[in-house]
Amino acid sequence: MSGHVCDVVVVGAGIIGLTAAWRALEAGASVTVLDPAPGDGATRAAAGMLAPVLEAGFGEAGQARLGTASLALWPGFAARVERAAGLPPGAVGLDTTGTLAVAYDGDDLAGLRRLLVLHRQLGLGSAEIPADEARRREPGVGPRVTGAAWVPGDHQADPRAVHAALTTVVAVRGTLVGRRAAALTWSGGAVVGVVDDAGTAYRAGTVVLATGHAGGDLFPGAATRPVPGTTLRLRADADHAPGVVVRGTVQGRPVYAVPRAPRVDGSREVVVGATSDERDDDRLTRAGDVFALLRDARALLPGLDDAVLLETTTRARPGTPDNAPYLGWAADGLYLAAGHHRNGILLTPLTAAAVDHALGVAPPGPDAAAAVAAAARYADPHRFAQLDQGGTA
Repeated sequence: MSGHVCDVVVVGAGIIGLTAAWRALEAGASVTVLDPAPGDGATRAAAGMLAPVLEAGFGEAGQARLGTASLALWPGFAARVERAAGLPPGAVGLDTTGTLAVAYDGDDLAGLRRLLVLHRQLGLGSAEIPADEARRREPGVGPRVTGAAWVPGDHQADPRAVHAALTTVVAVRGTLVGRRAAALTWSGGAVVGVVDDAGTAYRAGTVVLATGHAGGDLFPGAATRPVPGTTLRLRADADHAPGVVVRGTVQGRPVYAVPRAPRVDGSREVVVGATSDERDDDRLTRAGDVFALLRDARALLPGLDDAVLLETTTRARPGTPDNAPYLGWAADGLYLAAGHHRNGILLTPLTAAAVDHALGVAPPGPDAAAAVAAAARYADPHRFAQLDQGGTA
């Protein structure tokens, strides 16, 4: 069995794994990243909504706190990634123009209003607006929409652009290995490395597990499950593409349309999605999901009828029992950065701050310190064991 020695091994090269690798490199560590298909998991399908407000769910106050803490870090995080990769400002697609939430019929409007009450209870910023005002903000909104809300604090970034930038940084300064991690290596109750599927051993002082929903295969304490979803990528002419993120419900079914920045020819890529299933991760796109997404997106934004369907992508998000991530030390030598569920892109800067803290790097400001505190409170890898023992998470 051949061997390799480094300071940090990161298992998984999606946006979370590469972020952890980048932060370890910034801390002065030698870093190896293992992944047979970097960025081809949940990162590949992600639309990139940075939406702690509209992603807030009933009974999920902790997840909302994590999201708001991470959102505050996004502008600085985006700027640092761009500088590290030698890219111009704006290259990773951070857009802070806000989000329009719309309701198709009366029942959808009642559901939206219940959500707005939750926002007020959690101190999250949103405000109901008339359908006519929604159409002034986004002229493409269809005539049958009954009501809406404006959410100024929910934004977006381009996950594929962020991942490409991080890949550039890590490939130059670290080592990317296109192999799958087969097992953790333990010694005296501590994790001391990884063995890949070719039998190569990687010895390291720290192993970061960032494998999405597959983390439990390597470490049973990372209880994760696949939550597949499908996104569609459309190309729409400028006159038919939305100018802001539009999220809504159509007879109870959620749907969103996320426009990217205009291209040179004036067209936009528009990412359409919102499916979420509790099933195996087979990566197969079901015809009914494509039909439903197009039907519902068209009901809210009729101009998308003329868009070109470029791509369908089905990938599994990594879910946990409470849908909050694992961020922290799970054992000596083993750091978890997994289980980010629907909010992996939103929580990327918070993950960076948590990894910095774990590696002994002082948080660069009060927002980062708040993010580290939120991660410690709501994303502790041991929180379920604490509950089993009668404690509070």
